[in-house]
Amino acid sequence: MFKKILIANRGEIAVRVLRACRELGVAAVVVYSDADRTSLHVRLADEAYRIGPAPSRSSYLSIDSVLGAARAAGCDAVHPGYGFLAENPAFARACASAGLAFIGPSAEAMERLGSKTGARHVARETGVPTVPGTLDPIDSADAAMAKARETGFPIVLKAVAGGGGKGMRVVEREHELATAWRDAASEAENSFGDGRLYLERYLPRPRHIEIQILGDHHGQMVYLGERECSVQRRHQKVLEEAPSPVMDADLRLAMGQAAVKLARAGGYTNAGTVEFLVDGDRRFYFLEMNTRLQVEHPVTEAVTSLDLVKLQIRIAAGEKLALKQEDVALRGHAIECRIYAEDPENNFFPSPGKILDCRVPSGPGIRLDDGAYTGWTVPNEYDPMLGKLIAWGADRAEAIARMRRALDEYYVTGIKTNLALFRAILSSPDFQEAEVYTRWLDDFLLHAHGRSAGAKKPDPTPDPPAENAALLSAALWHAARHGAQDGPQGRVPRPQGPRTPEATWRIEGRQEQLDREPSRIRRP
Repeated sequence: MFKKILIANRGEIAVRVLRACRELGVAAVVVYSDADRTSLHVRLADEAYRIGPAPSRSSYLSIDSVLGAARAAGCDAVHPGYGFLAENPAFARACASAGLAFIGPSAEAMERLGSKTGARHVARETGVPTVPGTLDPIDSADAAMAKARETGFPIVLKAVAGGGGKGMRVVEREHELATAWRDAASEAENSFGDGRLYLERYLPRPRHIEIQILGDHHGQMVYLGERECSVQRRHQKVLEEAPSPVMDADLRLAMGQAAVKLARAGGYTNAGTVEFLVDGDRRFYFLEMNTRLQVEHPVTEAVTSLDLVKLQIRIAAGEKLALKQEDVALRGHAIECRIYAEDPENNFFPSPGKILDCRVPSGPGIRLDDGAYTGWTVPNEYDPMLGKLIAWGADRAEAIARMRRALDEYYVTGIKTNLALFRAILSSPDFQEAEVYTRWLDDFLLHAHGRSAGAKKPDPTPDPPAENAALLSAALWHAARHGAQDGPQGRVPRPQGPRTPEATWRIEGRQEQLDREPSRIRRP
């Protein structure tokens, strides 16, 4: 097992990996930019190293800076998390050259399967069905037009190096293509440093279902069921669940075997996800492979009782995967909501700023993977995800009920969040009946009262006003600090009887712990 791992990421995923390291008895080293000096992953780490100014190209995307921190800390492995350098073959190769184990696939497997067009070639070679479209990048908008006319509209343009819906545009008609090409290529270049595009036929109302796979360096590979990822806003996943409510044993077997076949053909090891589109006739088509840990991995963990991050680390350390396909069993149902600092009433524009107060949910079946805390300022430079809220239940109905209860318990003040959006989604009859598709949420938002999606959008439960939360926090702090009882001069009385978690959380929990400095902060 490794002695010290550098986590080449930030935010909630850095915290998630850090906790897995700690449970394995491995020292966790993190990196941070100037914008993240007070972030939770820095405060929780064994060691933290500054790697540059706020722009990601000068910090989290700088291979030299990240490896410099790893060398200074004496690390023997690097976990890339997701995003930033996680799917960059040059980074995986640089880690190997520096004598560091890369906790993920090899650079060669990443090049073959992480490339959208490269993976489509492998799928065709191995007989895995693919959506009609190009196998290679397209040189120009004119070439794209010729291929689109051959394939048939509507089509979707995609970034070769893309992910998360970036560099992706749906084109319904010919006259839209030139503008869509320009915008997609520009976004891809800015997001990934690679503006190349390819195209596929756009399937009407498909479901997005992905298969989690896991392979070691000794030839063992398994699939861990599927995740339903059809609730998306502008091609970006918003809510995921496992298992898919439309899956049956035969379809799961066929898709799982196809995913393993593809991964084996690409020489893949470690954790990865093979993504498919499933049409109304239950035919599935290979979409792409994510050669890293997924944002939505907790729902798979919830229904399999496996810790994917620990398994990633063990596989990278050379251990055999002590898991056979017949050992994989799915139990219950899990749902994940991605909580963002964004304003749903302002076209989901990011809402950076200081968190004045927050109350996080807990209770049976609830898990929160987050990177935020009261008093922290959400930076403007990065993806505004605060964390992921996960609910598990014995069946889908219980998972929905628990998630709705957790969302009602959860509030954040000082910034805008998308919590109210999830309250509306989970109240929708369409969602409750699993009648969703990849553009369902866009339709739901466009037709707020359900004229298209068939769902009546309820008035979301409002978050309490920031000023009320601030006054309550000040009163509770004063009572705890001075031990005040009923008395003169307007002193705040101490509540009688047992204190509730809501009354004590800010005083005795996370905020006081986070006021301390990190254990060690070093600079390479």
